[in-house]
Amino acid sequence: MSALDIRHLRAGYGAINILWDLSLTIEAGKVTTIIGPNGAGKTTLLRAIMGMIPVTQGEIHFENEPLKDVAGWDRIERGLVMIPEGRLVFRDMSVEENLLLGAFPKARRARALQNLERGYTLFPKLRERRKQLAGSLSGGEAQMLALARGLMSEPRVLLIDEPSLGLAPVIVQEIFAIIEMLSAEGRTIVLVEQNTSLALKAADHVVLLQGGKLVLSRATGEVNLDQLHDLYFARQPA
Repeated sequence: MSALDIRHLRAGYGAINILWDLSLTIEAGKVTTIIGPNGAGKTTLLRAIMGMIPVTQGEIHFENEPLKDVAGWDRIERGLVMIPEGRLVFRDMSVEENLLLGAFPKARRARALQNLERGYTLFPKLRERRKQLAGSLSGGEAQMLALARGLMSEPRVLLIDEPSLGLAPVIVQEIFAIIEMLSAEGRTIVLVEQNTSLALKAADHVVLLQGGKLVLSRATGEVNLDQLHDLYFARQPA
């Protein structure tokens, strides 16, 4: 069963096109990791799925329903959530206020306190800092906050963009342990990650983008690491 079906997608920023005729299926309940060099279109793909940039060609279906006329905020209501690159938090609001904003979708508000407690259980450091301003957190703590805030809306599909970027190895291991736990719960996760070894370890399926085009889409167990690196660095044709 597919969670997302992307067909012949073309998208970009104004006159600059980034994704070219991209087709991809994201299987429900699995972790799909998207890798590729800078400028490959990884973040652009996530933004197109979330309705943050216009799609100029093609279709995106979420659980067999087209997203063409669905506004970005309504995609969150339906269960699509993105954790953006750069740990974007509301710096002048407390940790707990940031988390409660994650429960903004109407259907999630009744369980906000329950989900807040679960977030504190997953990330005990956030409980300790719940009254602090988010702007005072370390990079690792801010990444935990961004992830916990996304979980407050009970996503069925979680798009996570570069969770390891700029973090100490011990924090990265903690973040990926949470991702693996969420995967074990049966959540669908689309993970954009530059660290290839971490990405492969966490993933059920691997997607490689180059120049806005799909170069490889394969189950992790079928991926030859040397071939993947050759494709990644364009040392051989796809």
